[in-house]
Amino acid sequence: MANEQPTSSALQTAIRTIGIVGAGTMGLGIAQVCVQHGFVTVLFDINEEMLKKAQLAITAGLGKLVEKGRLTAPEQEAALARLRLTTDLSTVQAELIIEAVVEKLSVKHQLFRELAVLNGPTTILASNTSSLPITRLAAPIQHPERVVGMHFFNPAPLMPLVEIIKGATTSAAVADTVYQLALQLGKTPVYAADAPGFIVNRVARHFYVEGLKIAEEQVAPLEVIDELLEATGFRMGPFRLMDLIGVDTNFSVTSAMYEAFHYDAKFRPSRIQQQKVDAGHHGRKTGKGFYEYS
Repeated sequence: MANEQPTSSALQTAIRTIGIVGAGTMGLGIAQVCVQHGFVTVLFDINEEMLKKAQLAITAGLGKLVEKGRLTAPEQEAALARLRLTTDLSTVQAELIIEAVVEKLSVKHQLFRELAVLNGPTTILASNTSSLPITRLAAPIQHPERVVGMHFFNPAPLMPLVEIIKGATTSAAVADTVYQLALQLGKTPVYAADAPGFIVNRVARHFYVEGLKIAEEQVAPLEVIDELLEATGFRMGPFRLMDLIGVDTNFSVTSAMYEAFHYDAKFRPSRIQQQKVDAGHHGRKTGKGFYEYS
């Protein structure tokens, strides 16, 4: 399934404008990729300060590409001109809308219901969820055949993989359209079944969970766990990576998968991670997680 190629008739919708809901780390990263590859991109967040930070981050990200010679200054300027920032959800109208909000099914349901009213039935509603079932996400939405999973990895401008998840009601043409779009964005898309954690998060969950268990049992300090794993070839150990992704986001995904696998003990969330979330120590974005950041 992962290597299956989309049909040539897949592009039922000509995508010119992309909407992105959520200007956090993932949302702004996806927005940068979209404007860089020629798409007018409407980035929404309820928090205007988040949008300002996102604009600065996208400008800086494109600037690094200019420094490396992968983008010219005029191309950077043109890309930034394609970015639209808004706190008004009614202006998020596009051929494709990608949500990158908190990993809570109720929040995503409410968001997609509103977007379905604001947009026509052919607008594709894509979720960047890393764990929630697409079939459940699509169930209460008008025209559920246009709901699909499009899971990017952090940091979105650098990581090539994108998982395309087709729920039980998702149209094959919609899934193929999103697959083709990922190719246009310079990504490496793969089809994944609508199973808990899809491919990568199901495999990678134990990278985090076992690291946390070792820390819980005081076998080794978290710094040592990170250093040992990095010495074996991982670019980042589990604690540094959780801080980058967001301790809260990572905990939410683990909790969702624990429930989805009927509370299988091997997916049990960590008390250490729960404590970090409760304390508001969410990683780099808050200045403190498992490590402290200036």
